[in-house]
Amino acid sequence: MHTTDAAMKPVIGLTTYLEQAGTDGCGTVSAAFLPETYLKPIIAAGGMPILLPPQPVMAGMVELLVSRLDGLVVPGGWDVNPALYGQEAHPATDTPRLERDAWEQALIQEAIHQDVPLLCICRGEQLLNVTLGGSLHQHLPDVIGNSQYQPGGYTFNRIPVEVKAGSRLEQLIGANPGPVPVSHHQAVDKLGEGLIAAAWSEDQVVEAIEYPAATFAMGIQWHPEELPEDFGLFRGFVEAAAAKFLSRLVPATPPSAVSAEINASLAGPPLG
Repeated sequence: MHTTDAAMKPVIGLTTYLEQAGTDGCGTVSAAFLPETYLKPIIAAGGMPILLPPQPVMAGMVELLVSRLDGLVVPGGWDVNPALYGQEAHPATDTPRLERDAWEQALIQEAIHQDVPLLCICRGEQLLNVTLGGSLHQHLPDVIGNSQYQPGGYTFNRIPVEVKAGSRLEQLIGANPGPVPVSHHQAVDKLGEGLIAAAWSEDQVVEAIEYPAATFAMGIQWHPEELPEDFGLFRGFVEAAAAKFLSRLVPATPPSAVSAEINASLAGPPLG
């Protein structure tokens, strides 16, 4: 690949886990990592992924970081801290990862503020909803009476979904995408401010959300990275990121005849 080709690829930031992990050379250490399944569709769609490990949020840092990204992916992981939406923890809710919650919430807020394309998956979708003031069902079996959405053992179940007509999601994956892979025991309850539901399961569990005020801001409850045969969602996301990249190469307010006339009038009458 030519250097100029690489320079034109949109840079996609992906947030990561920070957990105890075993390694061949270092034993068990605290490590930042992300499954490769999230990287492959980004690369295949023409993006350049970079990993963003959880870290303390300092003044000005997130604004600067997001200004250097063309797109942001917030992937799956452990449950969102229920205190963030005013609830006590359910017995089945994971121990919260407070630093990751704070880090990803700051990134989500800034991506929306700067209109950087945003794709939030599974936990990411739930955190997007909570960040915008929404709430979650903490344990779906209590709501629908079965555990079909999380079969256990880090495996996926496939369920049909209904995609909202006219939604951005429908433009990317169609009205009938076929059964999608799910592994979640929580889901969106009350929608956050400005969000709409974009897909549902047969039980009316929200399986996708969108933020229409942004150029591209979407949450997907299922795992699209597990669908290598259909990466229309990732292609659309990377295309939006490429457009963001290109928009930064063009002056935000190009000179016009009107502005030139205003500048001339401010300069006063010609001398002589």
